[in-house]
Amino acid sequence: MQAGRASITALRAARSRAKHQLCDFPPIFEDPIALKILGLRNDAELRAMPPHADSKFARGIRAGLVARSRIAEDELHQAVKRGVPQYVVLGAGLDTFAYRNPYPASTLRVFEVDHPATQAWKRTLLDEAQIPLPDSLRFVDIDFESQSLAERLHAAGFNAGEPAFFSWLGVTMYLSNDAVMHILRHVASGPKGSGIVFDYVLDYASRNLVGRLFLHALAYRFARLGEPWIGFFQPHDLMTRMKAMGFAEMEDIGTEQLNERFFMHRQDNLKFSEFGLRFAKLGHVMVARV
Repeated sequence: MQAGRASITALRAARSRAKHQLCDFPPIFEDPIALKILGLRNDAELRAMPPHADSKFARGIRAGLVARSRIAEDELHQAVKRGVPQYVVLGAGLDTFAYRNPYPASTLRVFEVDHPATQAWKRTLLDEAQIPLPDSLRFVDIDFESQSLAERLHAAGFNAGEPAFFSWLGVTMYLSNDAVMHILRHVASGPKGSGIVFDYVLDYASRNLVGRLFLHALAYRFARLGEPWIGFFQPHDLMTRMKAMGFAEMEDIGTEQLNERFFMHRQDNLKFSEFGLRFAKLGHVMVARV
């Protein structure tokens, strides 16, 4: 993202999550604050959007966004059941979990980690929407490429001696592979019971010709927004490197698995395989535990 500017893609992801609450029944991912945090203008625009504007491509992207959020929060709830007391949302954007957190602060503390400009924008939206900040929440500003996650979390009250669950959605493709590996090593160094859910984009070598062309076109689109994709991974290589870091359990979830888990037998054609995504194999979701 460009220095001093809030993330455009964070807004687009939030609008997709909000659109899901309005258009897709039953919802895969329930978020009663998704519309409220966007403000009255975005609420009105989304509600007034004509049906033909909801293209196959938009539904396919939306399906992937809500599926990854559902997986992350499902894994979080399992982590809390195991006694994990800390939740770190990396690249939080307009994520709303902290504001609908069902757990008391004594059970789960939430750390929202993001670029300072995006956090300032989000806090303005929260204030305008009159969404109160819970006692369990801490904001942590960071530049993932140049600052230490461990240091920034420590300054915000994070306890490195306790296990933590991390979610990292829609971020790795904007970072160098070295920066991604640095963050994963930090999570893997945590106490037993720690874990992470993140998504990533398959590298060019893992794709057929159609997939490579699709990725090139999509990466060009994001580059024009000022938020270029630079981080790509090959699944087997990524899992091998994560295992060497200390992750004991890993589940790599691809497009087909996402559809089987969430979108089978739906009547509204919501699935993560519309308009060429089946061939492009856009990205995967990784679940990993220490």
